[in-house]
Amino acid sequence: YLTESGGGLVQTGGSLQLSCSASGSAFGTYTMAFFRQYPGKEREFFAAAFWNNDRPRYAPSMHDRLTVSRDNINNAAYLHIDDLKPEDTATYYCAAGQYITTRYNLEDVYDYWGPGTQVTVSS
Repeated sequence: YLTESGGGLVQTGGSLQLSCSASGSAFGTYTMAFFRQYPGKEREFFAAAFWNNDRPRYAPSMHDRLTVSRDNINNAAYLHIDDLKPEDTATYYCAAGQYITTRYNLEDVYDYWGPGTQVTVSS
């Protein structure tokens, strides 16, 4: 299973790093992705770190503020977000999909999801 951490209250212009810890084996075969969700809306793709170490992919509207990475030794993935804005206030999720290299921005390709962590950006 997956567990997110690192959410909380942040000031506008600040940064934070979300962590996603995974249990189980074969972490290195899973593409790790981050999504976010506004109340009443569907989850939207944010970033993906691929199992085969292909270059990360980011949501085009956010790519200049995001850095995703993974640590296959410690079964973890990380998402760093810079220059936070009030509109970044949302629930953030990590997801894992085995051997995913395409359609990585779609929810339905992922096998496992974390419970989510709330990020609130104060103005």
